[in-house]
Amino acid sequence: MKAAFCGNDNASAYDISAGVLKNVCFVDALNLVPHVFLLFITFPILFIGWGSQSSKVQIHHNTWLHFPGHNLRWILTFTLLFVHVCEIAEGIVSDANMKSRHLHLFLPAMMGFVAATTAIVYYHNIETSNFPKLLLALFLYWIMAFVTKTIKLVRYCEDGVTFSQLRFCITGIMVILYGLLMAVEINVIRVRRYVFFMNPQKVKPPEDLQDLGVRFLQPFVNLLSKATYWWMNTLIISAHKKPIDLKAIGKLPIAMRALTNYVCLKEAYEEQKKKVANQPNKIPSIWLAMYRAFGRPILLSSTFRYLADLLGFAGPLCISGIVESLQNRTDTTGKSNETSTSYLSSQDFLKNAYVLAVLLFLALILQRTFLQASYYVTIETGINLRGALLAMIYNKILRLSTSNLSMGEMTLGQINNLVAIETNQLMWFLFLCPNLWAMPVQIIMGVILLYNLLRVSALVGAAVIVLLAPIQYFIATKLAEAQKSTLDYSTERLKKTNEILKGIKLLKLYAWEHIFCTSVEETRTKELISLKTFALYTSLSIFMNAAIPIAAVLATFVTYEYQNEATLQPYQAFASLSLFHILVTPLFLLSTVVRFAVKAVISVQKLNEFLISDEIGDDSWRSAESSVTYESCKKHTGLHTKAINRKQPLRHQLDSYEQPPRRQPRPFETDDIAIKVTNGYFSWGSGLATLSNINIRIPTGQMTMIVGQVGCGKSSLLLAILGEMQTLEGKVLWNNRNRYSVAYAAQKPWLLNATVEENIIFGSPFNKQRYKAVTDACSLQPDIDLLPFGDQTEIGERGINLSGGQRQRICVARALYQNTNIVFLDDPFSALDIHLSDHLMQEGILKFLQEDKRTLILVTHKLQYLPHADWIIAMKDGYVLREGTLKDIQTKDVELYEHWKTLMNRQDQELEKDMETDQTTLERKTLRRAMYPRESKAQLEDEDEEEEEEEDDDDNMSTVMRLRTKMPWRTCWRYLTSGGFFLLFLMIFSKLLKHSVIVAIDYWLARWTSMENKTGDSIERNRENKSHHVAVFSTLCGAGIFLCLVTSLTVEWMGLTAAKNLHHNLLNKIILGPIRFFDTTPLGLILNRFSADTNIIDQHIPPTLESLTRSTLLCLSAIGMISYATPWFLVALVPLGVAFYFIQKYFRVASKDLQELDDSTQLPLLCHFSETAEGLTTIRAFRHEARFKQHMLELTDTNNIAYLFLSAANRWLEVRTDYLGACIVLTAAVTSITYKPESGILGLGLLYALTITNYLNWVVRNLADLEVQMGAVKKVNSFLTMESENYEGTMDPSQVPKDWPQEGEIKIEDLCVRYENNLKPVLKHVKAYIKPGQKVGICGRTGSGKSSLSLAFFRMVDIFDGKIVIDGIDICKLPLDTLRSRLSIILQDPILFSGSIRFNLDPECKCTDDRLWEALEIAQLKNMVKSLPGGLDAVVTEGGENFSVGQRQLFCLARAFVRKSSILIMDEATASIDMATENILQKVVMTAFVDRTVVTIAHRVSQILDGDIVLVLSEGVLAECDSASNLLLKEDGLFTTLVKTNK
Repeated sequence: MKAAFCGNDNASAYDISAGVLKNVCFVDALNLVPHVFLLFITFPILFIGWGSQSSKVQIHHNTWLHFPGHNLRWILTFTLLFVHVCEIAEGIVSDANMKSRHLHLFLPAMMGFVAATTAIVYYHNIETSNFPKLLLALFLYWIMAFVTKTIKLVRYCEDGVTFSQLRFCITGIMVILYGLLMAVEINVIRVRRYVFFMNPQKVKPPEDLQDLGVRFLQPFVNLLSKATYWWMNTLIISAHKKPIDLKAIGKLPIAMRALTNYVCLKEAYEEQKKKVANQPNKIPSIWLAMYRAFGRPILLSSTFRYLADLLGFAGPLCISGIVESLQNRTDTTGKSNETSTSYLSSQDFLKNAYVLAVLLFLALILQRTFLQASYYVTIETGINLRGALLAMIYNKILRLSTSNLSMGEMTLGQINNLVAIETNQLMWFLFLCPNLWAMPVQIIMGVILLYNLLRVSALVGAAVIVLLAPIQYFIATKLAEAQKSTLDYSTERLKKTNEILKGIKLLKLYAWEHIFCTSVEETRTKELISLKTFALYTSLSIFMNAAIPIAAVLATFVTYEYQNEATLQPYQAFASLSLFHILVTPLFLLSTVVRFAVKAVISVQKLNEFLISDEIGDDSWRSAESSVTYESCKKHTGLHTKAINRKQPLRHQLDSYEQPPRRQPRPFETDDIAIKVTNGYFSWGSGLATLSNINIRIPTGQMTMIVGQVGCGKSSLLLAILGEMQTLEGKVLWNNRNRYSVAYAAQKPWLLNATVEENIIFGSPFNKQRYKAVTDACSLQPDIDLLPFGDQTEIGERGINLSGGQRQRICVARALYQNTNIVFLDDPFSALDIHLSDHLMQEGILKFLQEDKRTLILVTHKLQYLPHADWIIAMKDGYVLREGTLKDIQTKDVELYEHWKTLMNRQDQELEKDMETDQTTLERKTLRRAMYPRESKAQLEDEDEEEEEEEDDDDNMSTVMRLRTKMPWRTCWRYLTSGGFFLLFLMIFSKLLKHSVIVAIDYWLARWTSMENKTGDSIERNRENKSHHVAVFSTLCGAGIFLCLVTSLTVEWMGLTAAKNLHHNLLNKIILGPIRFFDTTPLGLILNRFSADTNIIDQHIPPTLESLTRSTLLCLSAIGMISYATPWFLVALVPLGVAFYFIQKYFRVASKDLQELDDSTQLPLLCHFSETAEGLTTIRAFRHEARFKQHMLELTDTNNIAYLFLSAANRWLEVRTDYLGACIVLTAAVTSITYKPESGILGLGLLYALTITNYLNWVVRNLADLEVQMGAVKKVNSFLTMESENYEGTMDPSQVPKDWPQEGEIKIEDLCVRYENNLKPVLKHVKAYIKPGQKVGICGRTGSGKSSLSLAFFRMVDIFDGKIVIDGIDICKLPLDTLRSRLSIILQDPILFSGSIRFNLDPECKCTDDRLWEALEIAQLKNMVKSLPGGLDAVVTEGGENFSVGQRQLFCLARAFVRKSSILIMDEATASIDMATENILQKVVMTAFVDRTVVTIAHRVSQILDGDIVLVLSEGVLAECDSASNLLLKEDGLFTTLVKTNK
């Protein structure tokens, strides 16, 4: 067929006798002119790259929206492109009806399409280079295009072409679009004045873009980049080269920062408060406040959602149209021979299958874009809301009245829940919010369309879905319950595991590990039972999801067949199938959304209760920070980003929002008094005065001591002065200078999760000299030297645990370091021993503070320091007993003075005893032990590095990157096989079978509908066919529903079995591990395997695995089905497959990094909240609220930016997989239309192509999730490869005599010991002989190998040479259990387990009560235990916290006595106890153990002076061995030196 511009089948085509504009072909040619003009002008400019050089404003992102009307221009251009596509299609379809080619019908439209594309590219380049003058070219183009299209429209009107013709409509729309674009261009000229005006407008880029730290560009990029997340490409691709860190994701844009959103929400909340101010019973509504602050984006998101949902119905409609048009095409063939003026009507146009295919493709692209936009907007708003709520909660915490926290009205747990749970619930509710109003519309539309297709039978199917939906809701609520009970059991299991790990050394030494292991296993069994319930409901939920559509389809089609005379058409069948798929989704989601809505309502109630709880009094001395008004913000309407000044750090701005006008303090002029309380009555919020009639004055620059018995109100007095208590009556007056200058050390030490240095400096400037003076005064230097990174070591909850004394000294150091006029110290000596107290008193208080002339108020029980005091306040029962100097009291109140004297004498006697027990050395030992052995801890490696499989030496970037991009297939295989091969096989088999059956159902439907259309048989035959088809269809559906249940159950069952086996193996492996493993592996790391990782394996992997296999198999079966319908589709599949591979590869790596960032930034935020609530009084006393708020805002923003990037990455992926899915649909449709398979099969292919769109992104998301979750399995597996202790001996346990060791004779022959094969020996060739019943002392300096020798008796260390023979048996030949169960040991750290006293003494339950009472009597605990409720069954709390250290040590002694062993080893057993308890211990050893061999490792040499034999070790070698008296005769002997230095 020949081609010509005007066609060559009509001579009049080139006739212009009636006038040029009367010729249609000429008018079309005229329409080409503007397009060609634009291309000629813009291409050179684009190629020369005008854009890049002439940027007037230096911006680091080429993503800045300069020109007015930007979004409108993009929307109009996209609409224009769409109309061009329609014009091209109309032209081609019209042309197909001609005898020869008429290029003028579609060529101008094609050029128009190219020109419109060029226009928007050109505009984008001009915009990023900020050179608006070049927009004149576009302005001219719009004018020319507008004129030529108008001419064409006028021409059509003259010809009498009307709205019924498609071409007329298209031309009309074009005229409007060109007119609007022209208007946009005129507006740019008007606003920017770049031409026709004298002074062009200067424009500054948004502040965020001037800040190089802002990397989140979604708000600033152009519309196309916004819709496709194109700006994320650089980040996601860079993740392949190096991991994404906090620096890579930068800062949040101003509008999304917690502070900005907090101010919005706060203002809205304040408005609500005003509304209900006059109604005492009403509380301000948080819902309304949230709506006022965040309502607009939610409405925007809902609009997007409606558009997406309505476009979603284009799928089923286009499918039915395509199938129907192909069915009809076979009936009507033959071309019409119309003239060149034939016009298509819209109906004819839409009957063309190719047109429908293109429309379907465009509708899918649009639908997916709108859907992702809706998701993004809700997520961004949810994050903003969470930031605002967190800031609101935090500000409230800082103003909570102390009594609220101390009286238990608000527990720390409740506050933590508010932060961790309630805010997240509200955020999630906001995410799902648009569903609430979008779903009903979707359901109603779906039902209407179904009714249109299938009449009444459609309602039957819809009824099935609606009736089964409540069951879904019921299952969802049951799931939540099961999860809660699982959580309770896992908490209990973790508590037990934690106890085992803390006391593992003792358990191994006593051979009790199996008893405790069984106890954990019992709890685990209970947990597994509730996990089974959880799994059952999960699988039921999955089953319902899969089975309901099958049941609905079955009901509908069977009803249709028996109710209607007409046969079921393929287009009806497949359009309705597609509609059912659409309908089912909102009904399932509905149960989730309703559940979240209920949770959100509860969360808001809790928030309301919290926000209206009592605050600290306004009339206190701190009125400067008490009430919060926002005068400074009121000036800016709505507080947009402009209100927040960039130039100042955020901290100052926050203060300016928070500071009300400061009220002048009540000054009093006398300078020699710092604080004065007159007629003070103070209460802890109960209304009853705790302190009454307080009249005191605190002299300036002097030391005031407050003394009195326990509970007489000393600490309360301090807090009352600080304004923490409720003032019932009276006044606290401050001297003006001191008002805002206070340092305070609370009675209970409070540390930040920060380094030691940060804890001491506490936000003040660092001064090296001052810092050193303070650490010396508090004797902190030796402790700091022990820490692995000195004073840069993290301490606090997440850091290294310090003892009470060490914590207290850091808090005192903090108070001393601050450069304040007044220092409050609340009982700073309580946890310190006498040396430290004296040192602190002399160096810290008398020297450091007095030199600075600072006012000190000291609460203490140590009366021996009274002579140092300048002023004394004696308290009793909440009132002041006496006030004055010591001399005043001596003269005025002789009785009180005498009472103090007797107390002081008693304290002095205790001191003499105490001088020997040096608590500090002990604390430092404990610390050293915690750090031990330092060589392995020095690098305190990151968990994951440790787990990374040891790669070869070529650890270059490429290997690391390869590891990052590789799916951990080996770990997956390990996980799957740990569930057992049978279950694995069952899962794979049932999955494949289920999907085959589902495909068979649809295939049968296709055959059935196609067959019935062809057969022209008799009615009787038709009836038989019908029942045959229905029978097979029903059977297949039944099988499908049954298999859905089987598969969902097998996956969950397999997951459970795997979880059970992995935990069991892990627990056993850890418990049997060598002691060295526990010394070198941080406890938190091991606990993590049992908590977070086990939780992931228990609850997260099975559903992910299920979802992954389901979506993958669905996609595969879809591709198979389409290929079966049109084999040519496979050719197009290759490039799509390649694209998909790269998208998932890049996404997985980036997603994993962002997920880790989100997790790691969440913990510091939660910790900051809990530590603020714990240290409220300290923070308020120091007046550091603003600094803490600032830190909280930074932490919130950091967490939010990580989460925002994570969700943007998910959108990035989904947009791309959705577009791929749309391409699959287009290729499937086009190939099907071209190759015309049976109409049933064609409908089936298209239906499956549509489902792919939904499941492609789930494949990738689940893959990424699984990869992250497999990390947990990998970590658990890394522990499973650890070497266990060798429990088997060469002797059979039956060969060992029952009462061995009877005598207690010990021969140590040439003993060499090391901790591990690759380490140096710690004992070298030690030889010794201990006779039965001897009392042996072992001493030596720290690190000489004393403890190693005691561990060698129990084979806790590696004896690689020599041997220990006890009663004639070499201990290396014995099974470990036998050996350890026959010896006794008392360790330095007394360890008790939670349970009963009986359980602690005899966990194996072998002894009678009499034996236990005897042991308690020997340990002198009998009376104390008898007085407890329950006696032997009295409760011991975790770690034995309800007993003192001394009592715990005596329990350990009783425990050693209960085990009637002839050998007792005491490893520095008296180190952590007072003199009295030590004396008891010594006495018992001499009497009760008189016939047993006792080996004492001495903490102080004085303990072993009366032993029968002393072994002195030095650097692992036995230096001296003889009786103590003989050794002391050697003047220069090592023992003599030790005795001298220790005395």
